[in-house]
Amino acid sequence: MAASIMTTFTHSVISGLYVFTVYYAFFVMHIPFMQERFKKFDVGQLKYLTIWNLLIQTFFSVVCLLNDLIGSNKDDEKQKPWIRRFKDFLHASIGFPLSMFVGVTFWALMAVDRELVLPKALDPYFPGWLNHLMHTLIMFTTLLEMIISSRQYPTRSQGIKALVTFMLTYLCWMHYVYYRSGVWAYPVIEVLSWPLRIVFYAILLLLVIGLYFVGEKLNGLIWGDNKKAIGAKKKK
Repeated sequence: MAASIMTTFTHSVISGLYVFTVYYAFFVMHIPFMQERFKKFDVGQLKYLTIWNLLIQTFFSVVCLLNDLIGSNKDDEKQKPWIRRFKDFLHASIGFPLSMFVGVTFWALMAVDRELVLPKALDPYFPGWLNHLMHTLIMFTTLLEMIISSRQYPTRSQGIKALVTFMLTYLCWMHYVYYRSGVWAYPVIEVLSWPLRIVFYAILLLLVIGLYFVGEKLNGLIWGDNKKAIGAKKKK
């Protein structure tokens, strides 16, 4: 019972942090010159993959909390509640690889040249603690979830298909925003020619798929490899 209470408490704290971050990002943070740049077509914070990931992590943390309250964290049940099955699939296919991808690529580009992802001109409007909530907390919480809760992984085809579909959806959205506004959401895209952009996209796609395998492997190391994947065919 103590472990269950601790898990529920952890999910409550994480949910609160994410809800606050979403609230601050959408309703408090105001960057005047960014609105001027995107004056032809502005979808606000929804231009950025970081925000897409933040919304997914917020939603996922609430799903985790609901699963603690009305679902199940047991692994010996033949038929797990739908919310538990959904929670497992979401974390495995998108939650873990996307959070690690956003965190790793952001801090890697920051180390190379911060002007490519977070220009210094944003500092007066974008506090450092908010940056860490969006780009550091996401990695910490998704790793913590991997440790405190077991999950049944989907088949690789199902998991990777969901992840690639999500990433391609965002890629199309980013280009649509550019088509309507004439401005790239990320400065790093502006400095690349189209052939280099294609190579850049391909490398990033391979990276996020690689992170899916990292999550699958890490889950196996922590919880064992003997759990049957969701949707896997039974061996005769």
